[in-house]
Amino acid sequence: MADWVTISALATAGGTLVLAGATFASVRSANRAARAAEASMLAGLRPLLLPSHLEDAPIKVSFADDRWYTMPGGCGIAEATNEAVYLGMSLRNVGTGIAVLHGWWFYPDRSRGREGPPDLETMHLLSRDLYIPAGDVGFWQGVFRDPSEPEFTIAGDAIGAQETMMVDVLYGDQEGGQRVISRFSLTPRQEGAGWVVTSARHWNLDRPDPR
Repeated sequence: MADWVTISALATAGGTLVLAGATFASVRSANRAARAAEASMLAGLRPLLLPSHLEDAPIKVSFADDRWYTMPGGCGIAEATNEAVYLGMSLRNVGTGIAVLHGWWFYPDRSRGREGPPDLETMHLLSRDLYIPAGDVGFWQGVFRDPSEPEFTIAGDAIGAQETMMVDVLYGDQEGGQRVISRFSLTPRQEGAGWVVTSARHWNLDRPDPR
């Protein structure tokens, strides 16, 4: 004679097992969907800086001491005085999100371009907020003001000798994430004709590198 109590218990257990399996599959699917949605959201916020195009409109840049410069598309500025060393670059954000610039580091010659990015703790923080909209043109600027600092003299000598210089720029998205360090070079044009900006390397700090 059939033991209906046992059969009922087994049927209940089987149903519970099937329900658990369905729940597990549903949770996995939901997690995959959530990860895909997060990746899509981050991609929509992701900035990437490159030199602006030569045909882009000039950008007027001011410094705290009311000194003004005009940078043509694809170009930068580098000028040394007795009081300060002024640096700047016209940049284009080819990414899909706003680029928020955080800091920078200077190299006086192109030989350092083969090295990895600098330690974040050593980078110079920007004294003003700089934003470059997605698909638009903006600028980076930096300045040395203390003649007693070695970088002041090194940068001034490199500018005076018309040497190619390197600048690492730290930036991220408007949410404070997806930080990137992009390395640019400032190469002198003909005497007195300014500096051309080119890009060299990009390092992702908060996600895997593209290479």
